[in-house]
Amino acid sequence: MTDTALLARREATVRTHMEREIAHDWDAVIATFAHPRYELMATGVVHDGETAVREYFRAGRAVVPDQRNEILSLRPAGDDAIVVEFWLLGTQTGGAQPSGKPFRCRMIVLFLFAPGSDKLVCERVYWDSATIARQLAS
Repeated sequence: MTDTALLARREATVRTHMEREIAHDWDAVIATFAHPRYELMATGVVHDGETAVREYFRAGRAVVPDQRNEILSLRPAGDDAIVVEFWLLGTQTGGAQPSGKPFRCRMIVLFLFAPGSDKLVCERVYWDSATIARQLAS
């Protein structure tokens, strides 16, 4: 079982990580990782390493510059993870065919930590991609 001081540091890491994503402070987001890695479960795409993760940030925000999250719940999951349920919100104003429409999608993310550390080794994101596509097409 994780000690309470480590758990508190991990929760602070997750909150900082999510807040800095909203602010587009990519250096601060990268600093929350021991090794940057995003696994997008709905698409099967993995962004592994700092270069790939920074490109993921750049490409995603080019399509949805106002992308943000609203945390609904945050809790420990096992010894080396925190699970967060949140709303992902934004407006598709960029990309090849910008709709100009907003979207709102309920999502779950597992923040995985190096054993005994408050540094992330992976952000594994789960969502229903049809939820966003339906809102942008309607």
